[in-house]
Amino acid sequence: MMSYTLFRFGPYEVCLLNLIALFVIFFVAYLLRIVIHRSMKRYLIGANISLEGRNTSILKFLAQSVYLLAGYIAIMSFGINNENISFKEFLTYDIIQFSKLKINFFQIIFIIVTIIGGKMLINLMKLYYNRKFRSKSEFDSSTEYVYGKTTTYIVYMVVFFLCLQELNINPSVFLGGSAAILVGIGLGLQDVFKDWVSGLILLYEGSIKIGDIIEIEDSKYREPIVARILKINVRTTEIETRDGNVILIPNARLTQEYVENWSHGKPTMRFRVTLAIAFNSDTELAIKLIRQAALSHPKVNKREEIAVRLREFSERGLELELLFWADQTWDSNNYKSEIRYEIDRLFRQYKVEIPVPNRYVQFSKQNEDETKTAND
Repeated sequence: MMSYTLFRFGPYEVCLLNLIALFVIFFVAYLLRIVIHRSMKRYLIGANISLEGRNTSILKFLAQSVYLLAGYIAIMSFGINNENISFKEFLTYDIIQFSKLKINFFQIIFIIVTIIGGKMLINLMKLYYNRKFRSKSEFDSSTEYVYGKTTTYIVYMVVFFLCLQELNINPSVFLGGSAAILVGIGLGLQDVFKDWVSGLILLYEGSIKIGDIIEIEDSKYREPIVARILKINVRTTEIETRDGNVILIPNARLTQEYVENWSHGKPTMRFRVTLAIAFNSDTELAIKLIRQAALSHPKVNKREEIAVRLREFSERGLELELLFWADQTWDSNNYKSEIRYEIDRLFRQYKVEIPVPNRYVQFSKQNEDETKTAND
């Protein structure tokens, strides 16, 4: 009963015993993967080794090796009730047949092994980059990320063309379409290609890196968006705003539009706080209090000039502008708010008036007569 043929798998006759063997092989491989993963994790933790980067790649490498070995043993297990069929016959058997395309088991296995081998190569290269860059005193995680991404794209491209070659498919088939179709595709995907090129520029140029704080203009918001770079992909970049929102933006926006990178250049920048005081206020006292409020803030750079300028005489009163230097950080926008609170407190204490806009409505004599007529 166990050896009764249920169906055929290529040249092999598959019975219940074969299915049980396959289940046992892959179940053991699954358990073995868990044991290896836990043992390695326990060892690394016991040795006070961080489970990041290099060590994570080792665990993935071992897990993929287990399943690769299990696949080979699974194929060999079909020899239980197919003694007259060699492993070579199994590999050369055409399981898929079309008019011009024939695919045998060897080609399928080659494609699977190539894909798994590509992933293993990527993990090995990440191990190499991790060891190479972290051994340097000036470690830059962004550079390591760029090398890892580039290796991933190159390996996957090589794997793709190797699979095409094994299937006897000429790559020129993908490029041999008519000129009209290619032009149409080019016009339809020009924005996509633009983002791809911009992604390569960002990865290699290094003007914007992972972890940088940038400021970009957006028509949907009144103020520029301040965000942290989380991830740079080929087509899009993932950023996190101060509100905690994660946004995906096309790479072309970061290469073709105005972007201010706070992480480059000087660590400090000049901030502005504008306010108004009444015309009858003591201007010298107001300037003194504004400077005092700026000097009292711990983040304000005391070595740089703190200036108070008279911007203009407006209908509100005297328009003043406070200029100070401070660290350009993720929460630097709070500096201005805290200084405004201190200015408001000092103005209330020393009776400096902040003008309130007044609106006067004047009715002419004609309007009054028309109003009385309407009421009558």
